[in-house]
Amino acid sequence: MKQIVMAIDIGSFNISCAIAEVTDGNPRIIGVGFAKSQGIRKGAITNIEQAARSIKSAILDAKRMSGAETNRAIISISGVYAKSRNSSGVVTVPSGEIGHKEIHRVIQAALHNATIPAEYEAIHILPYQFMVDEQEYVDDPSGMSGSRLKALVHIVTAQKTALENLRRVVKAAGIEIENIVLSSYASSIAVLSDDERDLGVACIDIGGDTCDIMIHSGNSMCYDGILPVGSNHITKDIAHACNTSPNVAEDLKINYGDIASIYDHENSKILEVPTIGGEKTQQIQCNFLAKVIYARLTETLGFLYGMIDQNELKHHISAGIVFTGGLTQLKGLEDLINAFFKDYPTRLALPKEVEGMPEELKNPMCSAVVGLVLYGSGRFTNYEMDSEKRLKTKKNKLLVEENERFSYPQSPELKEVGEEFDLFKEPLADDMKLKKEGILDKFKKKLVELF
Repeated sequence: MKQIVMAIDIGSFNISCAIAEVTDGNPRIIGVGFAKSQGIRKGAITNIEQAARSIKSAILDAKRMSGAETNRAIISISGVYAKSRNSSGVVTVPSGEIGHKEIHRVIQAALHNATIPAEYEAIHILPYQFMVDEQEYVDDPSGMSGSRLKALVHIVTAQKTALENLRRVVKAAGIEIENIVLSSYASSIAVLSDDERDLGVACIDIGGDTCDIMIHSGNSMCYDGILPVGSNHITKDIAHACNTSPNVAEDLKINYGDIASIYDHENSKILEVPTIGGEKTQQIQCNFLAKVIYARLTETLGFLYGMIDQNELKHHISAGIVFTGGLTQLKGLEDLINAFFKDYPTRLALPKEVEGMPEELKNPMCSAVVGLVLYGSGRFTNYEMDSEKRLKTKKNKLLVEENERFSYPQSPELKEVGEEFDLFKEPLADDMKLKKEGILDKFKKKLVELF
């Protein structure tokens, strides 16, 4: 049986659209389209008309290439809108045999037990551990005998107003939403291996205006977070330091950015860079450019290290940390990441190969849209309740359509994790003086100073 899957990743820098033909769970890419993001800032929609125009442009290119006529799509949503928490539920099994009905009930019970603020709506309910009677760490309880089923779940919620704005933007582009998927979840589907998931792993997608973070432990994602800093901030730093336009700064970053050249004073290449307005030029050394990039990256990686190292799940990520996103193409970044995250195995990742994938998608910038295609092909966690309140499973893509819309008891805003932590135990280099800070306490204040 064949089906058409359309995936749209709404990023701060680019809108990416991919159309795939799926046969028995195996996708084949038949069309792609890209457009520069407009009306989107730091992952948030700021202008519905402009954002809809960008989305429509990417969709038209993908449809033109594929020849497919579909108006339903799986859409990504930025972690900027999301808040998450873990919960648990327990149900009895009167028949003594666990089936999909009992799995559905226990996930609903976990959602009911969670305290969800009234202004938020669940978009993912992901069971990361099942327990049957006294047996823990059950991967799939379906078909097992037992009298009691318990599930530990990770619940991702998004602001209702943000979801409504997203739906309006997509509708204005002429598309109906089939599913809404958290961007970090989609990226992880595209880059993580089964072995990494089994061992426990973190995934960080460094995007244009944000860094999306997730931790996979047990059977699914059980933590997600966001750092509102991305590669566009480096571009702005270069523009300010070199008194040039953002477009020129972006070209400098992509073509001449090399962190390793920071110490190359004698052989540093000299570039002619136009000033703002383009009437004059100035000479900029590549090692000066590297220093500007280095300063922002050390700040960003320091925050990311803190978010991982302070997380209570850090001991569960035996497979280490996988980095993806457009900035991972920057020369010298891998060595800098290894220096910061020396306590963890790390790697830079491209999205997995999919049949028919064009060169444009073989780019870490496209991890999220490839992950959305794979999600639409059934490559998600063993069981989950999706944004449309449907129970899905790998074995049978859609098990139950739940027409009931859940209401959530109102509560105070979700509590953020953490107090203080030591950012580094040793200096990264002789010229760096790293101080111990209470990062989570000073996080907002620091971002205000930076941006």
